[in-house]
Amino acid sequence: MERWRGLEAVPSGWGRSVVTIGVFDGVHRGHRQLIERAVEVGRERGLRSVVVTFDPHPAELVRPGSHPAALTTLERRADLVAEIGADAFCVLPFTGELARMDPAEFAHEVLVDTLHAAVVVVGTNFTFGYKAAGDLDTLRELGTRFGFAVDGLDLITDDGVTFSSTYIRSCIDAGDMDAAAAALGRLHRVDGVVVHGDKRGRELGFPTANVSCAAHTALPADGVYAAWFLLGDRRLPSAVSVGSNPTFSGRVRTVEAFVLDVNEDFYGHEVGIEFAHRLRGMERYDGIEPLIAQMKDDVAQTRKLLGA
Repeated sequence: MERWRGLEAVPSGWGRSVVTIGVFDGVHRGHRQLIERAVEVGRERGLRSVVVTFDPHPAELVRPGSHPAALTTLERRADLVAEIGADAFCVLPFTGELARMDPAEFAHEVLVDTLHAAVVVVGTNFTFGYKAAGDLDTLRELGTRFGFAVDGLDLITDDGVTFSSTYIRSCIDAGDMDAAAAALGRLHRVDGVVVHGDKRGRELGFPTANVSCAAHTALPADGVYAAWFLLGDRRLPSAVSVGSNPTFSGRVRTVEAFVLDVNEDFYGHEVGIEFAHRLRGMERYDGIEPLIAQMKDDVAQTRKLLGA
């Protein structure tokens, strides 16, 4: 899959294509439906498929400080899109200039002049252009004017719940990893680098990898989780604590993974954590011994839940 940043990165000889547009944070089941449809239509017509997304999240420019928690890094988003089979992943830097484009200008400059869209696939709730002035009907009118077809897909729902990035963020924020996984179509994952911490886990007999995540990462509610620790092609069972360590009067939220049955130095490595099940909330203990007893129980539950 080709990866481009900015319209200027699109090859000059790029032919007609099938395009789908959105933030696609999380590449959840609803997103997959759009991308799979674009890939399918492209193959039927002998055209290449392009996924167009934005960075940073448009909300950050429109309302500074309102950047929503990120379900995926941009790199992870691209990897997930590649797995679906898209031919190109185009990141548009969301600048003031882009935000001020009216719907017709956006359609002409991005879809027609640069990507040579033959078909555009979007959800029925799609909006675009300055102050979200354009919608699906607008896009269809512009398609008639500029010569591209529009395929509008209904949103995926389950038991009355519409799968969206906002819904998934609310599940994660509540620590409901089962609901988040059902909407994502896979376990929720965060990525980061292992850094030095307070080393209290080692002193307690549970050495942990302290994972530093990027700003805006969607971290689960404070608590302890059965999770998978991803290092290269290795997928290792782990008990993961998310929170501020109230027993030690901590104030900064951290992500600390105790990797079962592995004694290695993970410092400096880029890793991923897939959250499978929430074991309990974060609690304050009166002394070290009750904490150690609880940690042993957390590990035992993790073994059982992950089949480790």
